[in-house]
Amino acid sequence: MALNLEDKKALVAEVAEVAAKAQSVVAAEYRGLTVGQMTELRAKARKSGVYMRVVKNTLARKALAGTTFEPVGPKLKGPLVLAFSKDDPGAAARVVKDFAKANDKLVATLVSLGGQVMPAAELDKVASLPTREQALAMLMGVLKAPIQKLVGTLAAPGGKLARTLAAVREQKQAAGA
Repeated sequence: MALNLEDKKALVAEVAEVAAKAQSVVAAEYRGLTVGQMTELRAKARKSGVYMRVVKNTLARKALAGTTFEPVGPKLKGPLVLAFSKDDPGAAARVVKDFAKANDKLVATLVSLGGQVMPAAELDKVASLPTREQALAMLMGVLKAPIQKLVGTLAAPGGKLARTLAAVREQKQAAGA
């Protein structure tokens, strides 16, 4: 369905607003996917907090101009769906990667993270980025480890003394019996 000028302007403004706040973007070619499959992909994206939109490449270039994703514009070729990660940098990559496993018609063409454009081969690396909760858990584990070692080191002499006294007591009881 053809868009009139006002619809195109609104679409460019919407995508530009999302791109300005997004942490990463994945462009994937969707040629050959059915409407049902695209609906399923959009539902999974929505559930993961990913903004997904099919945009003509010329409109996408205009929308991405002035954002950190501006270098993506010249690399857009063919029918593409753009997936923007709003909160979690790896969310869009995970959605596209998981959906592409079951549907070989969806092919990632590029990934952009932090203004750097990467080839589709880097999709796995971006998808494996930890979520915010996972990153916080990893940080807490790293912060907790030295304290655990200190407590273990401080508790070791007391535990060793207690085991030695228990062994001496058992030895005396065995000798007295």
